[in-house]
Amino acid sequence: MSIMKSWDTVAILGVGLIGGSIGLGLRQRGLAERVVGIGRNPQRLETALRLGAVTSTTSHIEEGVSRADLVVICTPVERIVDQVRQVAAACPAGALITDAGSTKVAICRALRSGTGGAGVFVGSHPMAGSEKSGVRHARAGLFENRVAIITPWDDSDGEAVERIADFWASLGCRVMRMRPEEHDATVAWISHVPHVVAAALAAATPAEHVPVAAGGWRDTTRVAGANPELWQQILTQNQHHVLKSLDKFEKVLAAFREALDAGDSSKLEQLLQAGKQNRDALGG
Repeated sequence: MSIMKSWDTVAILGVGLIGGSIGLGLRQRGLAERVVGIGRNPQRLETALRLGAVTSTTSHIEEGVSRADLVVICTPVERIVDQVRQVAAACPAGALITDAGSTKVAICRALRSGTGGAGVFVGSHPMAGSEKSGVRHARAGLFENRVAIITPWDDSDGEAVERIADFWASLGCRVMRMRPEEHDATVAWISHVPHVVAAALAAATPAEHVPVAAGGWRDTTRVAGANPELWQQILTQNQHHVLKSLDKFEKVLAAFREALDAGDSSKLEQLLQAGKQNRDALGG
C-alpha cells in the first residue's frame, strides 16, 4: 500500500543541520513528494542532494518556492523576516511558511500584519539541534521526542496553525503552543543563558588546563562550540529576556560564592540540592 503524501512540495531555505534533518525526516517518513533545497552555496546544496536530504536544489528563492505547499526557513534569525516576505511574494496562494528561528518576538511582530504576499506565516522553533553545523551532521530522527514550539497570535489563521502543528508532529515532535513573548522568556532560560554560561566558562578556563578536561568541563561547555555569529544574533534579538534571566542567575551564583566563602556547608548543600532537583525533573 502506498504511503499517503502529506505534502506535494516542501521547500527548505537553508539546508544545514536543521533544514537537512527536516528534509531527511520528510523523505524517510514518506511525507513529501518533492523536497527542494534552497541556498547560496552550490557545494553545500550538492552535499544535501547527495545525502538525500532534498530531491532538487536551487540558489534562487523564487524558483525554489514556486510550487511549494510548505516553505520552512532555517536561516539565521536576522534574515528570517525579509526571507518570509520574499518567499510569500513568490509562492502559490495559500502556501504555508514557517521558520526554525530561536527567537520569536521580533520575527512574529514584524509579520503579524501579514507577509505581503500569498503565503501564510506561522512561527516555529524546534527544540533540537547540536553545536555541530551543516547538513553532514543532519539526521532523519533529530526531532523524534523533541519539543517543537509554535507561536501563533490569538488572531492567527486557525487552519494554518493546525497544519504547522501537524507538520512538526509528523516528524516526531511533541508540539507546544506559546505566545511569542512567552517563548522568548522560556528559551532565554533553557537555551540562551545556558549558551552564555557555557561560553563564559570555556573562555575563562586557562588554556593550559584545557588538555586535561574530562566529562564535567566537556559536557558543560559543549554548546560553546556552536557558531558565534549565529549566537550573537540570537542573544541580541532576545536581549531583554536574556538580561532578566542573567540577573537571576547572577544572584544564585553569588549565593554559591557567599556560602563557599563563609564555609556554610548547609547552605551550599541546599543550593546544590535545588539544582539537582530541577535537573532530575527533566529525566534522561
